[in-house]
Amino acid sequence: MNKADLVATISKDCDLTKVAVNRVIDALVFHVTRSLKKGERVTLVGFGTFLVSRRKSRRGRNPQTGELMRISGGRAPRFAPGKDLKKAVKS
Repeated sequence: MNKADLVATISKDCDLTKVAVNRVIDALVFHVTRSLKKGERVTLVGFGTFLVSRRKSRRGRNPQTGELMRISGGRAPRFAPGKDLKKAVKS
């Protein structure tokens, strides 16, 4: 399912226009992104938690040359599914 499919499905289920649903989804993505940039968690009870994880710097190997190199650490977005979502997917 892509964004257009999601918009169409929610529009039909909630009896809203596709334009309105698209604006809501865009706002959700914007605010989740903004919160993650600040380092905050975003929890949707039953669905899951969006959070930022920290990666340590490490040594790696260049696959083309075999030369050792340093891979810098950083922050990466992560999603931890909630209990209800895990249960729904499992069954």
